[in-house]
Amino acid sequence: MLEPIDAATESIATSIVDAALHVHRALGPGLLESVYETCLAHELSKRGIDVQRQVVLPIVYDGVQLESGLRLDMMVGRSVIVEIKAVEVLLPVHKAQVLAYLRLSSFRLGLLINFNVVMIKDGIKRIAL
Repeated sequence: MLEPIDAATESIATSIVDAALHVHRALGPGLLESVYETCLAHELSKRGIDVQRQVVLPIVYDGVQLESGLRLDMMVGRSVIVEIKAVEVLLPVHKAQVLAYLRLSSFRLGLLINFNVVMIKDGIKRIAL
C-alpha cells in the first residue's frame, strides 16, 4: 500500500486549484490551452510557487534513456504534474496521459485541468499513484 501524499504536495495542489479558479474566473472558457498555461504559470509564480513549463520527460526503456518528445505542460513545486486541456469533454485518454506521465516520472500526483468548462470545478481531475 502506498503512503499518503505528503502535506507539502497537498498544499501545492490546493494552490494550483485555487490559481486555476482565478484564471478561469478572469478568462472563462473558449481560449487555447497555451493561453491558460501561460496565465496559470503567472498566477502560481505570483504566489511564490516554483513553476516549470514544457518540461521534457525522457523515457527509460531497456536500460537506455531515450528522448521521446514527451513534455509535461507544467511541473509545479517540483512535486505536481499539471496537464492543461481546453476541450469540450475530457476523455479517458487524457487521464491515461497523466497516469503515464506519473509512471514515467518520480511524481505521485497530477492534476488534469480542462479550462473549457462553465464551472472550473467540473474541469479539474486529481490523479494520484
